[in-house]
Amino acid sequence: MALHRDAASAYRNSAFDARVRGSSSAELVLLCIDQLIDGLGNALRANELGDNGRRADGITRSLSALTALDMGVDRSAPLGPALAQLYTAARKEVLACVTDFVPDRLGRVRDDFVDLARAFRQG
Repeated sequence: MALHRDAASAYRNSAFDARVRGSSSAELVLLCIDQLIDGLGNALRANELGDNGRRADGITRSLSALTALDMGVDRSAPLGPALAQLYTAARKEVLACVTDFVPDRLGRVRDDFVDLARAFRQG
């Protein structure tokens, strides 16, 4: 099972690297948001299955995506402060689930970013 998970992870990482290399700034933001959504979804599903390791991986992936999003914010842009505040609040919610996993909490964060991704894609 670990070998299968390592192969899947390697494939996912190479696909991710390829997407990053060919992306514009806006596409990178959406890529990070997609990674966050997927990570939260994986954590929620792993929790349902009782897989604590996979749940932790999903949370870690989500936190990495949030960190990348926050680091890329131009705080002098009109939406910069609002995005920074959103990312900070989301990080707080995700971190709280490390020690006290509350699926509804992660679900709300995931829903917020699904809505954000949809809005970005509609332009």
